[in-house]
Amino acid sequence: MIKKPLILITNDDGINAPGIRTLISIMKPLGDIIVVAPDSPQSGMGHAITLDATLYAEEHKFNHATHREYSCSGTPADCVKLAIRQLADRKPDLCVSGINHGSNSSINVIYSGTMSAAIEAGIEGIPAIGFSLLNYKWNADFGACKEYVKIITENVLTHGLPDGVVLNVNIPDIQKHEIKGVKICRQARANWVEEFDKRINPQGKDYYWLTGKFVNLDEGDDTDEWALANNYVSVVPVQFDLTAHHYIDNLKRWNFKV
Repeated sequence: MIKKPLILITNDDGINAPGIRTLISIMKPLGDIIVVAPDSPQSGMGHAITLDATLYAEEHKFNHATHREYSCSGTPADCVKLAIRQLADRKPDLCVSGINHGSNSSINVIYSGTMSAAIEAGIEGIPAIGFSLLNYKWNADFGACKEYVKIITENVLTHGLPDGVVLNVNIPDIQKHEIKGVKICRQARANWVEEFDKRINPQGKDYYWLTGKFVNLDEGDDTDEWALANNYVSVVPVQFDLTAHHYIDNLKRWNFKV
């Protein structure tokens, strides 16, 4: 008997978020699933892990589901670590994270809890995908992206991914018939120009509220930002090796003698 792949499902918006409920429904026909997700929203947590607090995991039964679901008191990366080391019966064959409420294209991948969960799985040698829809609303319509999430997942299950590579998938917030297809892209050179709005609370103490705008500095037509602006699903292979390999030889020519 051929064993179905075990698919670990997680996110950063919390176990009750509509995005992860949609992702669960897409994954059910593709394999056995286990869900381990934060018990509350963890957006923007990046790759934070819990070191100085107790971690809790509570099992849930949603609509009499036959698969196992756990809410975790920690971060998205904690969820993946706990799933692999404690909660799953065997090592997952795939990890899918999302579907995130909002973009994780370009520089957002650095801050994303969604992508950090996928990257944590990649560190453990598990093929992983982070899915995001460009709609921040809690009641976002995920209907248009279902078939793209399914076919990208099926391709990863069929072809696998190289060690150290994780897929970052972003889906434009448009109707299904408006999506032109899938583009394999590079990460755009874009960033947030941030400001801090200084305010005073009723007790007279200063506090700061982060504001800013997103600026795309990249004019290339091979980037995730271009793809999304032109109604394509963007797929970017990312890696967690942050070494600037192209600069190693330059550094070797520096004088480090003391």
